[in-house]
Amino acid sequence: MSERVILGIDPGTNIMGYSLIKEVNRKVELLTMGVIELHKIDDAYEKLSRIFNRVVNIIDEFKPDELAIEAPFYGQNVQSMLKLGRAQGVAIAAALSRGMTVNEYAPRKVKMSITGNGSASKEQVAGMLQAMFKIETLPEYFDATDALGVAFCHSLQFNPAGAGTSSSSPKPKKPAKSSGSWNDFISKNPGRVK
Repeated sequence: MSERVILGIDPGTNIMGYSLIKEVNRKVELLTMGVIELHKIDDAYEKLSRIFNRVVNIIDEFKPDELAIEAPFYGQNVQSMLKLGRAQGVAIAAALSRGMTVNEYAPRKVKMSITGNGSASKEQVAGMLQAMFKIETLPEYFDATDALGVAFCHSLQFNPAGAGTSSSSPKPKKPAKSSGSWNDFISKNPGRVK
């Protein structure tokens, strides 16, 4: 029996979404999802510390095997991107500190995996996930469903039949890394890493 738990994270400096899904063979179930609220913390470094500690606590509680995290999208505001990149880096560091593999996905790829439309709205993504996982009430913040979307996107990379379906296609023994992952960067740029 093949089993794994995936932690999905939608990084943020005010609200960070997280979710955990469990795969048993080709069946996928939602374990939990929620947010880490950071908007009441003024100090930027305190926020990063809180992110690291909460992600480590979540990992220690649920024992996920892999992290799927949304990559920062390129926007106009450089300061916002810097802050988001720091939040993402701290969440990745927390996962690496617990020996997890890390997989990074662009927002467009996540949306495409869930809805079939890379330009789908957060509401559309949340609605599809609500139907797939039979979620009675959606959480207050889309950050939680975005994190679920990232985790499920990662699951679909190796389980193309989708949640709760069965398929005769074999599941790969060792997951391939998504393009754009840190491991991919390191393997292609060994001289840039110390």
